[in-house]
Amino acid sequence: MNLSRIISGTMNWGSWGANYSYKEISELIKCAYENGIHSFDHADIYGGYTTEEAFGKAFKLSGIDREKVTYISKCGIMYPCKKLKIDVKHYDYSKSHIIKSVENSLKNLNTDYLDCLLLHRPSPIMDIQEITDTINYLLDKKMVRSFGVSNFTVSQMSLIEKYLKISFNQINFSLTNYQPMFDGTLDYMQINNIIPMAYSPLGNFFSSNNKALNEKIEKMCSKYSCSQDQILINWILKHESKIYPVIGTTKKERIIKSSKVEDFEIELMDWFELLEASMGKRLP
Repeated sequence: MNLSRIISGTMNWGSWGANYSYKEISELIKCAYENGIHSFDHADIYGGYTTEEAFGKAFKLSGIDREKVTYISKCGIMYPCKKLKIDVKHYDYSKSHIIKSVENSLKNLNTDYLDCLLLHRPSPIMDIQEITDTINYLLDKKMVRSFGVSNFTVSQMSLIEKYLKISFNQINFSLTNYQPMFDGTLDYMQINNIIPMAYSPLGNFFSSNNKALNEKIEKMCSKYSCSQDQILINWILKHESKIYPVIGTTKKERIIKSSKVEDFEIELMDWFELLEASMGKRLP
């Protein structure tokens, strides 16, 4: 799948965040596209099952050719909200639900296919054989062009891969949430040719009170003539597993800044200096 180096996440574009109009979403889509970001990350539950539809209507206004963009979407989480009146949040990976979710996403996004479908979060009672049969059906029908998971651990990926090839895993990874580098997650993905996507690539940097990290980031911003966002994302890009950051911003100026993160490369010593400041201690 032809992913743009930076993926634009849509979770906060609708009622869960900025609550943008179709016109405003359309302008955001065009801003991303015109700056080389042509991959858009969705999930059926975003906006309480409303954001995909808003995006689909906004995309039509943009005038951009569907074939020139890539759509990622996720399913499986059953989220209590106005549109889904259930008593408890849970996960549903039955064949009927996965197919229904994909059909809804296709309708809402006004497309014939998803470039990638991800299982949103692992369920403790997943029927792997049923999932395998369902994904193969969707691939055969060309409703989905590639398959992956999200938030899956090494053992959970291994379980799925016993029956079905995983192409992607979308994980929570950043300079302030670096555990996947040390718990085997990114190692497993490299070994098994699974491409990582990283949501929340800025981590909790802007809400934390890590004085040492703040000072190091400012030092790097001065050295590389860039913004804090760009340093944080560029730090991710240096990892050998070729991680694709999923930015969640609703601001055009931050989309534009994110699109330019490959204009420089953090030097080796600087990369480790930032990691040490985030960890609050020297590496072992």
